[in-house]
Amino acid sequence: MYDILTLNKISQIGLKELDDKYTISDSCENPDGIIVRSAAMHEYAFSDKTVAVARAGAGVNNIPVDECTKKGIVVFNTPGANANAVKELVIAGLMLSSRKVAAAYDWCKTLKGEGENVGKLVEKGKSQFAGPEILGKTLGVVGLGAIGRLVAVAANGLGMKIVGYDPYFNEALKDQLPADTEYVDSLDAVYEKADYITLHLPCTKDTKGMINADTMAKMKDGVRILNFARGELVNGADLVDAMSNGKVAAYVTDFPSDEVIGVDGVTALPHLGASTPESEENCAYMAAVEIRDFLEKGNIK
Repeated sequence: MYDILTLNKISQIGLKELDDKYTISDSCENPDGIIVRSAAMHEYAFSDKTVAVARAGAGVNNIPVDECTKKGIVVFNTPGANANAVKELVIAGLMLSSRKVAAAYDWCKTLKGEGENVGKLVEKGKSQFAGPEILGKTLGVVGLGAIGRLVAVAANGLGMKIVGYDPYFNEALKDQLPADTEYVDSLDAVYEKADYITLHLPCTKDTKGMINADTMAKMKDGVRILNFARGELVNGADLVDAMSNGKVAAYVTDFPSDEVIGVDGVTALPHLGASTPESEENCAYMAAVEIRDFLEKGNIK
């Protein structure tokens, strides 16, 4: 028998992969394995019995990986399981960044009560929300993992040119990207070429604050930045400055911070990238299979 602790609500689709050899609970004190989504575990006191943690998601920032390593606890994640869900939100973000949809929507709500004048007010006020089409523009994709590749394919299908950068990119994966993708060997090359930049990489000591005053100065004037990866990749204060002087035309993120909320040109969403029933099911299924195969067979994948 194995005891499994769940630290978040985990889709039953995944938990069904754990048969009657497993006792699953959200209050187990000495679990063999833990399945977690977004709960912060850095203050969690691990039981000596615990040998595996499975994150139903791609990033592991909420898990103390170094401590787990010292204790011999295997940490799994589920890369690719939520990739399509994030891709779809990023494509929505592209439109939001160009066409000022969110601001226009909010403005329309202010017309409530104007009666027959609404039509005239709309015609008079709509020009303030004009924005460019994405067709023919260049999208810089920073990080060509599961999500970045799907974003590149979808954006290319909408008529965008793709410039890709990933220092760890596997050449064998090129057939999963548009044939006309331009691969560059530096971030500076992305900054120089891209009209839009989308981030798809983890936050590490090397990438934290990578979008800052110095790097934004290398970008095109009026660049539009999308961050559905990790909020800490962008220096909020520097971004606000760049938006105030027109260097950055728009910033769309699902990592709101006090610095960027309410800033003109910023569209801040709650962290919705993987918030679809399909994604939650996929992640839960993969996490359950990983932890089952390790506990029962010792397999680490």
